[in-house]
Amino acid sequence: MGTIPPETIEQIAASNDIVEVIGSYFPLKRAGANFKALCPFHQEKTPSFMISPSRQTFHCFGCGAGGSVFRFVMDYEHTDFPSAVRKLAGRAGITVVEKRGAADEDRRYEARRTLLKLHADAAEWFHENLLKRDVGEPARKYLKQRGITAEIAKNWQLGYAADEWDAFGSWARAQGYHTRDLITSGLSKTRDNTESGPVESSSAYDRFRGRIMFPICNDVGEVIAFSGRLLKDAEGAAKYLNSPETPLFRKGSVLFGLHKTKRALIEANCAIVCEGQLDLISLFEAGITNVVAPQGTAFTENQARVLKRFVNEVVLCFDADAAGQKAAERSLDALLQNDLIVRVAEIPAGEDPDSLVRREGKEAFESRVARARDFFDYWIEREAASVDLASLGAKMQLARSLAGTVSRVRDPLMRGEVASKVSARLGVAAQDFQALLPKQRSELLRSNERSEADGVGGPAPPPRHDIAMLCLLALRDEEAREFLREQNWREILAQVADGEILVRILTSDLRPDDAASLNTFMVTLSPPEERLVSSWLLQKAPPNAAAMVEKWWLGIRQAVLRRQLDVAANQIKLPNLSTGEIVNLQKQILDLQEQLHELSRPAGPGDN
Repeated sequence: MGTIPPETIEQIAASNDIVEVIGSYFPLKRAGANFKALCPFHQEKTPSFMISPSRQTFHCFGCGAGGSVFRFVMDYEHTDFPSAVRKLAGRAGITVVEKRGAADEDRRYEARRTLLKLHADAAEWFHENLLKRDVGEPARKYLKQRGITAEIAKNWQLGYAADEWDAFGSWARAQGYHTRDLITSGLSKTRDNTESGPVESSSAYDRFRGRIMFPICNDVGEVIAFSGRLLKDAEGAAKYLNSPETPLFRKGSVLFGLHKTKRALIEANCAIVCEGQLDLISLFEAGITNVVAPQGTAFTENQARVLKRFVNEVVLCFDADAAGQKAAERSLDALLQNDLIVRVAEIPAGEDPDSLVRREGKEAFESRVARARDFFDYWIEREAASVDLASLGAKMQLARSLAGTVSRVRDPLMRGEVASKVSARLGVAAQDFQALLPKQRSELLRSNERSEADGVGGPAPPPRHDIAMLCLLALRDEEAREFLREQNWREILAQVADGEILVRILTSDLRPDDAASLNTFMVTLSPPEERLVSSWLLQKAPPNAAAMVEKWWLGIRQAVLRRQLDVAANQIKLPNLSTGEIVNLQKQILDLQEQLHELSRPAGPGDN
């Protein structure tokens, strides 16, 4: 991927008022010149989350969160910087054109852009088949029977692939797409991949035929693949068919519906996991929005890692049949490896989340989720029910099997609790069952690794007061900033502790009176530095900034000279100095004393 030019970032910042952006997520109240709200990043009863329309920044005086409009979207949506930029660009109708480097990178970028456009166009074509064309009538009838209205179909851009060998391919080629693009996208297959099919001049045919189409999106809402449900059962045909792995789509890394549900996941801190797309859509449309579905029957390690970014708990709502139970068990390892608490909701035989929520309603389904048992309670009972615990051999065999699974629980407290449950249920002494568990790696080491990876925390430690005041002035007042830039600031600040942040401010091209320029500067900072700067931007600027900046800069220069003088005075006391070294140090001391004397002369009322 390329880099997004600073001028584009500044244009996007200028086109997205931070009050409007944050206000689209939750209500704000005016507080003088600013706006305030309860902080979305920590629990509080009194609002300490402030938004500055003039500076176009936010800052929470409770937890320290703060920064630009880009930082808010990144933290609130749990997404990365490029995704936040694209989201805000789309909101403002701005096209993001990235700078790219080598020729192979250019080719990859163009290929990705072509595939994204092809998937977007395909989704729209399938969607129109379903809603507007005669060929979609059987699919419309089926979805109506399943409680999927036209409005819901529009919300999820559901579609229909006609039961023809080359309907989509012919349309796509007429739009200018090459057959190689259709094959790369997985929307078409080459004849070499099949033993049957009509003999036509075309070298490819449609992968999806006679299927209701569910677009699969990445977490910013771009269509990257499809899942197709067979409308009429056919011998040898899979009920569900997914796009193959492509440059856009890695089945084991994508969760269906995440682009619509991630905010609800964060707020609930819990994910309801169901097997199918229709299950998820029915729950979401019923008002149960903290839902996801894996692209298959069981969670992968990558999917669990993605989910952990949003929640700490998972409730599995898989079907009650054998396949659903197996899927729940196969999901366990990946979920445990990411320290997720796992519960299992009871789904009656012959039912699924879609049928349950339509028959029982939202409240009844939510009660079912609230009653969901801890996975290990469910699992221990299920395993123990099929074993004769009166048989010592059968009991020990089951204990060893259960110990293998318990050992995969990374959290030591949770592992201990589960081990106690298993030993009690089997009638085995706790210490005997503990002895069956493999030795664990250092929990402290893993905890440190996770803390570093999380990258969470408050603002960076503030610099010393004089540097902080100069940073505040350089950020808030153009005249003060220009005064500092006219000094020999690089040489002076190189000798000052905590001077790095002021160097960053003076090196940048920010314009204190231009909020978009400030936002562009802030995206170059680390998250702790951005929180610190956001707090400065919400402080009141001194009314006499020009005089104040001269005063504080004078203090910095004097402190540097005094430190140099102390060093020279200590060096001249060292034994075994040559005559030349002594003379040079004497000259240096006299020069430093003269500079200090010059700086100590009164400069007029401005310094008072």
